[in-house]
Amino acid sequence: MKITFVGAAHEVTGSCTLLELGGESYLIDRGMEQGVDVYENIPLPVAAKDVAAVFLTHAHIDHAGLLPQLYKDGFRGRIYATPATCALADVMLRDSANIQESEAVWKTRKAERAGEPPVVPLYTVDDAKGAASLFRPCRYGQIVPIAEGMRVRFSDIGHLLGSACIEFWLQEGGIEKKIVFSGDVGNIDQPILNDPQPVAETDYLVVESTYGNRLHDKPKDVRAELTDVLQRAFDRGGSVIIPAFAVGRTQELLYLLREIKQKKLVHGHDGFPVYLDSPLAEEATSVFLQCDTDCFDPETQEVLKSGQNPIWCPGLQLALTAEDSKAINSDSRPKVILSASGMCDAGRIRHHLKHNLWMAENIILIAGYQSKGTLGRALLDGVKEVRLFGEDIAVNAEIAVLHGTSGHADQKGLLNWVEAFERKPEVVFINHGDTEACEAFQALLQQKGYVAIAPFSGAQFDLAAGKLTAFPAGRPIAKKGAARKKSVFDALIAAAQRLLLVAQDAGEHTVRRAQSFCRSGKPAWMQVGFTKEELGNGLGCNACALCAVLDPALAKAFVEALGTGEGNEAILQELTRQTMRVQKRRQEEKAHRNNVKHGKK
Repeated sequence: MKITFVGAAHEVTGSCTLLELGGESYLIDRGMEQGVDVYENIPLPVAAKDVAAVFLTHAHIDHAGLLPQLYKDGFRGRIYATPATCALADVMLRDSANIQESEAVWKTRKAERAGEPPVVPLYTVDDAKGAASLFRPCRYGQIVPIAEGMRVRFSDIGHLLGSACIEFWLQEGGIEKKIVFSGDVGNIDQPILNDPQPVAETDYLVVESTYGNRLHDKPKDVRAELTDVLQRAFDRGGSVIIPAFAVGRTQELLYLLREIKQKKLVHGHDGFPVYLDSPLAEEATSVFLQCDTDCFDPETQEVLKSGQNPIWCPGLQLALTAEDSKAINSDSRPKVILSASGMCDAGRIRHHLKHNLWMAENIILIAGYQSKGTLGRALLDGVKEVRLFGEDIAVNAEIAVLHGTSGHADQKGLLNWVEAFERKPEVVFINHGDTEACEAFQALLQQKGYVAIAPFSGAQFDLAAGKLTAFPAGRPIAKKGAARKKSVFDALIAAAQRLLLVAQDAGEHTVRRAQSFCRSGKPAWMQVGFTKEELGNGLGCNACALCAVLDPALAKAFVEALGTGEGNEAILQELTRQTMRVQKRRQEEKAHRNNVKHGKK
């Protein structure tokens, strides 16, 4: 009776935990890592064919995305999840498989041109269908016997349609223990979904910590905020373009748009069209309409009882084909365009941004978290120009943010859910959060009197004995090209004789190295009020975290242009002295050349 942490340990994606009981192996989630991969994960400690069952908390790819690969490698056990999760995961895994296959095709073409072997997709659509055939639905609140010594129950956690925390009652060798896996804990007061449901008791708890160090902005009336955005854009003849995650966020926005239209909250623009341009979102929306009503909050259930479709508003138009998508921007009327992806890094939304970003009357409404390095984040940070489909597009549209739409509980929400247990769990394991977030939440729980552990991948805990049997340190990933990057950095700072300019969003490591190199005061360094993208654009490249200025006069001009703020006066004085010295040396060299030319010593 033990657990082994495999994925999402000091990281936000790739959730996977191994549970061993009675000689059998079980997995809680089998998610795909997305975005930046920080720490090495141990290989799955058991062969796929030897996994007896998988318990899936919800359908998001960072929790379910490697199930087709598990099937491909020989897994034929059952996958237990709520009915809504089964349906959504089927849709999302097939979509993920299509992406895997498409990427493999173009990567293979590239490889062939280089004389390299073809690229094999991580998994195929057939693998996704095979995984989906193993789903076994479990209703909320139902205690399900799985095997000798194991019973489970799924409870609504309010993060996504069908999302659940999972309770396990375990018995082995005369010892009984209970462990609860939170999955992703949802935010409160969200459209459509119930608030996270409390659990009465447990011996051990595994809880996520995505926002373990942060609080959400003060709750706002999201419907009123969305109404205001629509009114402002339409009044000036513009449209509202919303990059939205296809599953979850899109359906919440459709719910709000239905209310706004029914209550005629936008004045003077009756009948404004709403375009839904995301094949995945369209398929996911149909799943929402077919699932059990116990997935919905009381308000949504009342809408259903009245015979209405809660996420279908008048004037909604579906873009089913690429031609439909392209035709949307031919509609000159003020309108709403909902399209994926949510961070603007892929999908049809980039097509709509190309056609709408440059018009000042439009509003681009950001309705979800934007990771560093994404186009959505760049828009939030105030970039003035972006490159889309080989063209430079001016950002003249208003960039607005729809607050209060996070699907994750913040630190307070996580704490409230943990403290709802009638007695403190013996141990709380904290995962599914970056190092800063999970360690901050660990410290908070310890202050509250909990035994809290934030394990790295490979950590093991004996549930029967109540002790750690393995607790390895995190192993940072050795990034490809790191040696080359180091040599480039070293060459750059070695060449800098006058001034180092550091972008405001440069990484902590870059800033520390610049500080260390300039510790003696020569050269000087400044962190400027420009993002990497803005600094790079000014220098004729895509992005630049660090810029070495070699000419003292140019360095002096930089400092003068940036202003003589705190600390800059001394830099300016030193650069003025250097400039004068260089000018004097150049005058002496010029005089010497003239003397040589005229035969003088």
